[in-house]
Amino acid sequence: MVVESENPKSSITTTPTQEDQSNPNPNPNPNPNADDDLEEGEIVGGGDDSSKIPTAVTQQPHPLEHSWTFWFDNPSAKSKQATWGSSMRSIYTFATVEEFWSLYNNINHPSKLVVGADFYCFKSNIEPKWEDPVCANGGKWTVTCQRSKSDTCWLYTLLALIGEQFEHGDEICGAVVNVRGRQEKVSLWTKNAANEAAQVSIGDQWKKLLDYNETIGFIVHDDAKHLDRGAKNRYTI
Repeated sequence: MVVESENPKSSITTTPTQEDQSNPNPNPNPNPNADDDLEEGEIVGGGDDSSKIPTAVTQQPHPLEHSWTFWFDNPSAKSKQATWGSSMRSIYTFATVEEFWSLYNNINHPSKLVVGADFYCFKSNIEPKWEDPVCANGGKWTVTCQRSKSDTCWLYTLLALIGEQFEHGDEICGAVVNVRGRQEKVSLWTKNAANEAAQVSIGDQWKKLLDYNETIGFIVHDDAKHLDRGAKNRYTI
């Protein structure tokens, strides 16, 4: 066989051999009637080798130790409410890692929320209210971020919560991000404010996890109810 090529991209021409010239219609199929014998729907060369058929892989979900619920307090409804918390609504409860990421990747992060919004993530059996029996005797640690700068802090806090990263995890109720005009606050709510060792441990772990350099304070819910903005920090780190 002679191969002629003017350049690497040109087509290749061949000189037919004597055998090729004697067979003007070469057929690579030794049985020209093989296709004619196929029944409708049969695949050429198809055997009964089921091992070659790909099978779907079912991925098992990764359950969390607790179920968690996202809550949202609509700022447009706050001005019309008579009682604090009446505009708060639960959004969705999740119980697996996959459900969390599905939700997180499809909801607005704090930097995209309107001013006045409050967004919560609490254990599913706890409402984010002072009046809830689990929260009634507790308090909260708070970190402050510049406007539109709390997204990372919020995400790291959520991952620490659902991943049970705290030594005293049973003391934790949930977390909230408050979006305000000049700043955003992320708070971690706990159950028993009188348990100083547990509260200080939680605050210290949280501060290190966020790599937060400023002082953070713990305010007791009961003090906040009676003193409002005049409430002082019970503990600081």
